[in-house]
Amino acid sequence: MFSWRSLLNASRRMSCLVLSFSPPLPATPALSQYSSVLPLSPSQLGFASASNFGSWVRSRGFCHWSSGVGAMGDRGAATSEHLKDPDRISYLSQKDAAEIDEILMGPLGFSVDQLMELAGLSVASAIAEVYRPSEYSCVLVICGPGNNGGDGLVAARHLYHFGYKPFICYPKRTNKPLYSGLVTQLESLSIPFLLAEDLPSNLSNDFDIIIDAMFGFSFHGTPRPPFDALIQRLVALQISENNYEGRPVIASVDIPSGWHVEDGNIDGTGIKPDMLVSLTAPKLCAKKFCGPHHFLGGRFIPPSIADKYILQLPPYPGTSMCVRIGKPPAIDIAALRENYISPEFLEGEVKGDPVRQFAKWFEDAVAANVHEPNAMALSTANKSGKPSSRMVLLKGFDDHGFVWYTNYRSRKSRELFENPQASLLFFWEPLNRQVRVEGTVEKVSDEESDKYFHSRPRGSQIGAMVSEQSSIIPRRDVLHQAYKELEIKFADGSVIPRPKHWGGFRLKPTSFEFWQGQTSRLHDRLLYSPVEVDGKRVWRVDRLAP
Repeated sequence: MFSWRSLLNASRRMSCLVLSFSPPLPATPALSQYSSVLPLSPSQLGFASASNFGSWVRSRGFCHWSSGVGAMGDRGAATSEHLKDPDRISYLSQKDAAEIDEILMGPLGFSVDQLMELAGLSVASAIAEVYRPSEYSCVLVICGPGNNGGDGLVAARHLYHFGYKPFICYPKRTNKPLYSGLVTQLESLSIPFLLAEDLPSNLSNDFDIIIDAMFGFSFHGTPRPPFDALIQRLVALQISENNYEGRPVIASVDIPSGWHVEDGNIDGTGIKPDMLVSLTAPKLCAKKFCGPHHFLGGRFIPPSIADKYILQLPPYPGTSMCVRIGKPPAIDIAALRENYISPEFLEGEVKGDPVRQFAKWFEDAVAANVHEPNAMALSTANKSGKPSSRMVLLKGFDDHGFVWYTNYRSRKSRELFENPQASLLFFWEPLNRQVRVEGTVEKVSDEESDKYFHSRPRGSQIGAMVSEQSSIIPRRDVLHQAYKELEIKFADGSVIPRPKHWGGFRLKPTSFEFWQGQTSRLHDRLLYSPVEVDGKRVWRVDRLAP
């Protein structure tokens, strides 16, 4: 018989059950300790499917239920943060980890090279998320003879394409086509292979990162030569150079070498990595990991496995191949810095017209997949000179200026009517570039505003009608209620009129500055200023000190 106790005791399951009651249930001690969101799986409760369980829920008076998307998708923000807590996620035993691999490569149709590719990419992605190639360029990847070593070989290839300089130490090569192919791929990129005995005596002088890909979860026993000596070298390196700044960081793949897969660093002779990239799901030994960076990678767990093994894992953000477990370490803001590496930006190579130069850089930003390359910081000031800034979206530019749209009753609009001077700033971080445009501002014509307004999605048109931008509103739901009322009003598809208080502005440039980040803060800064030559307005280009 089903009981509340069995429902509550199933709360470790992966899926998320959202219950609402009609009429509301009275408060009871048994329920007061639980939130209204209880993780559980229909199959755990004896139902053949989610739909069967849904029918049961409705028959018992619950308004609705919804199941979570498991380890592969996005869930609510609170649940996401909940599952990043190391004390609340699932950890696999050696037996379960082996069984999951068998299922993946058996009934689910994965091949070992597919899983290895995803695992290696996850490792490379986690390293790139924490250690930038501009500061941690040289990477030594120490690979063992098994799948863990294969993950390391794949990671090295991806790191090369991410801008790092990998070196491989692969003492016991596996004579199988998969591994031989990975070696060939790396050799084709001219990635050096180093013998264990040829490694430099002081690894700190030659490498910024060391990837420990020697042994995975299936390893038993004591490491044999030359891996025992390699592990000892890495342990000694950490002991002799306690200063984090003076030694390479060590990243372990799935299991730190020298650790027991379940019990961890039993005798203290194993590596103590700065980063651990758990694959599939963290193994039990990961509970003993005390380094600053723990990531989960290997984005290939289907809901069937998550359900079978009761896996509670954090969702991967967006398209990322890795997700952080636990909070990132505290950061010294004063120590945050980037050593930019960019091509030289020379006067002889720029276009004479700054609008054409802007168009060139804008095209570069689009080609580099910069997120919202048209995002710009708009800075204005009121008649007293008090400044304010905010991000807006550029909606067009040409020889006449740069255009954006907004509510004419907003703070920025009021300031522009009082003081029609403004500055635009574009920042394209992946390219180490900024562009600042200063000038005078005027309203665009009603015809231009009408044309753009009716090109927007209908939801955005209604939003523009509803929002009295920058005014104080009593509650969030007031805005949403007004939106719903207009949504119903225009549900017949009729034309939504542009509000008279909504339209565009155009900044007519009086100066441009193009900034290219360079090493040692010796940035390139080129300033375009208008000058009169033979009665014609032309642009002069000057170099500014960084």
